Formats: sequence, C-alpha cells, structure tokens
Amino acid sequence: MDHHSHTATGSRSGHRLRLMAALLITGGIVVAQLVGAWVTGSLALLTDAVHSFTDTIGLGVALVAATLMFRAATATRTWGFRRVEILAGFLQATLLLGIGIYAAVEGISRLSSPPQIPPVELMVFGAVGLVGNIASMAVLNASRKANFNMRAAFLEVAADALGSLGVVVAGVVIWTTGFQQADAAAGLLIAALIIPRALKLLVETARILLEFAPKGLDLEKVRQHMLQLEHVEKVHDLHASTVATGLPVISAHVVVDESCFRAGCAPDKLAELQACVAEHFDVGVQHSTFQLETRDIAASETHVHT
Repeated sequence: MDHHSHTATGSRSGHRLRLMAALLITGGIVVAQLVGAWVTGSLALLTDAVHSFTDTIGLGVALVAATLMFRAATATRTWGFRRVEILAGFLQATLLLGIGIYAAVEGISRLSSPPQIPPVELMVFGAVGLVGNIASMAVLNASRKANFNMRAAFLEVAADALGSLGVVVAGVVIWTTGFQQADAAAGLLIAALIIPRALKLLVETARILLEFAPKGLDLEKVRQHMLQLEHVEKVHDLHASTVATGLPVISAHVVVDESCFRAGCAPDKLAELQACVAEHFDVGVQHSTFQLETRDIAASETHVHT
C-alpha cells in the first residue's frame, strides 16, 4: 500500500477570507432586493432576492466547508473533512435548482396577467444587486478553480449577477415601452441561467458521492495496461473514485505468478503498478492501493468484483 499526504494544498486562509467578504456583500444585496421587491411588486426582483438569499446560505455553507475540509486526518476520519466540499457543492446545486424551477413556474403564470411594475425603482434596486454581485465575483474570482466548493460559490454569484442584469433590463424595457411582461420575462431569464448550471454541478457532485470512477479514467484501459506488466496474471476488484477535488484514488487485487514472490520482485512490481496508474493516464492517480496475491489466494476469496 502506498501512503501519501492527505493534506489539501492552496491558500486556505485566502479562500475563507474571500468567502467571508462575498457572504457579507451578498447578505447586503438580499436586504436591498427584498425591500425593492416589496416596493415594486416585481417577480424578477423577488426571484433575484430569493436567489441572493440562497447564495447567502450557500456561501455560509461554503465558508464552513472551507474551514472543515483542511482539518487533518485522524484514525476515525481517515480523509479528514475533504469530502465536505463535495457535500457543500451538492447542497448549493440543489438549492439553485429549486429556485430556478420556482422562477420558471411563476414567470410563465405572470406572462398572461402581469402586474404594474414601477420601472425606475426596479432599475435602481436591480443596479444595487448588480454592483454587489460584481464585487462578490471579483472577490471570489482568484479562488474559483480551487475546488467544487469555491466553484459552486462563484457560479451562484455569477448567475445572480446575470439575474440582476436582467432586472435592470426589464426596468429599462418597462420604462421605455410600457411592456409589463418584461418583468416576467426577466424572471424566466433568471431561471434559464440557473437551471443548467445547477444541473451540471448536481451531476458532477453526485458522481463523486456515488463513487463513480473519476471522469476521464477508463478502468478497462487501466486493467489492460496493468496486465501488460511482466508477472501480472489477473486484475480484479478494481475500483476507482474521487475523494475530493484533485484527489482520485484507485485500488485493486493483482494476481502475480508465484515465481515473482520466490524471486523477491514483489516490491518492484508494486512500484511498477503505482507508476502505471500515476503516469500513463490523463487522470494521474497518486494515491493507489494494490493487494498482490497468488492464484491460490485469489481462488480462495469469496467476494470478488470485476
């Protein structure tokens, strides 16, 4: 078995400070937009306010996750809290999807009977949200590719910024043309922006939680490559998954001919197998666990997977 450090790398305190700043900004946006939705009666502004509130919850979860995920591994928590970022990303995606569906349903119902919306107030409150979201995006931009947690936070704020832009545009349209359905159309635009992003993030985090093989890693190709090594006769119980961002893992039972054990080449064979999965595939797996065994041991195993 090969042991590697489980400690996450990166600017830990930087991630947390950026999330905290974005959380404070977005919390202010929520208050302003809720006031604006009450004053104007705008669906687009209300939807954007609820979306911003979801952002606030999501950013709060992300802040907690960014703190917990860097705690050291222990005897009972062998990966530490690394997977917290995946749970946080999944939760945020779920919240986003719910808001997107709500905005779509309510927007369609208001197209046929739109209320009267004051355009100037709508533009003002929409602009407040837009400026705040742009500030949050600027704060999170440097860390947005660090992990699923930071990526989810950035996507939430980015989608909300586009929603705020839609609110401003709706106000301009109503002000210049009197077309009241523009407010409902902006609500539908927000839904169209939210739902695809939420679904994509939901699928990606669900794949990790269900322990699917890392995206881009073909286990059959891995098996065939391992079988090409000298003395390797069979590979079974081959499993691969992702613990957290940048941490794919793989394990397998590898049947090696008995002459290898007699000649003492097992340690070298283990090193070859580890190098095989670490260097020959696009998803370089640095954390690998291989059990070397003889044909007799393999035949005696009662629970064998592919």
